[in-house]
Amino acid sequence: MAKKSDGGWRGVIKTVLIAGAIAFTFRSFAFEPFNIPSGSMLPTLLIGDFLFVSKYSYGYSRHSLPWSIPVIPDRIVYTEPKRGDIAVFRYPADTSVDYIKRIIGLPGDTVQVKAGRLYINSEMVPRVEDGVFEQKDQYNRVVRTKRYVETLPGNMEHYILEQSDNNQFDNTPVYTVPEDHFFAMGDNRDNSADSRSRGVGFIPKVNLVGRAELMFFSIDSNSNNFGIYGVPGGIRWERLFSSISP
Repeated sequence: MAKKSDGGWRGVIKTVLIAGAIAFTFRSFAFEPFNIPSGSMLPTLLIGDFLFVSKYSYGYSRHSLPWSIPVIPDRIVYTEPKRGDIAVFRYPADTSVDYIKRIIGLPGDTVQVKAGRLYINSEMVPRVEDGVFEQKDQYNRVVRTKRYVETLPGNMEHYILEQSDNNQFDNTPVYTVPEDHFFAMGDNRDNSADSRSRGVGFIPKVNLVGRAELMFFSIDSNSNNFGIYGVPGGIRWERLFSSISP
């Protein structure tokens, strides 16, 4: 009986190790889940969104692996991000922290913000006002912010929010994006710590983790209501399993 019992435990351990190896491989080289804890990418991404990020989109670096295990030199199987991609990257000042922003500037580009307007390679990026975005603050008060459709070079359209054109980071110097680096900005332009701030700055290609692809869950944490059968009332059903458009 003892031998049979030992064999059973060995089988369980083997199964756990195999399952762990499969999970490790999937998370490192295919898709990794992330959640959105802040409003820096409003209105595109909401607080409480849960995403799958494709790890293969930009190739792999040590930051593709859990705990940034340093077994991959620089970056392998590399594909450069496209302008407008929503990318997860490691915060340059502390690579244990993940950030998610939109890629605005590619290597060699110049980027500047003047009076709230974005300029890429000295050309003003078009934007058109498109209504108002409403959200509730921590005190359950409705906050309204102007929403615009911005069109990046290459005719890639996406929404941005602007409270005004005279806030912090609405007037910047000209940034020239170095080789193998990127310039990233949040869609919520007046409430985003991004490449305009000293703590973030240019994003080295080695810090790229992956591209946001699919939203698999979303819940409004401000909602304390419960529906039938105890299902949380704050689930945003319309956002479940939706593709993340640029």
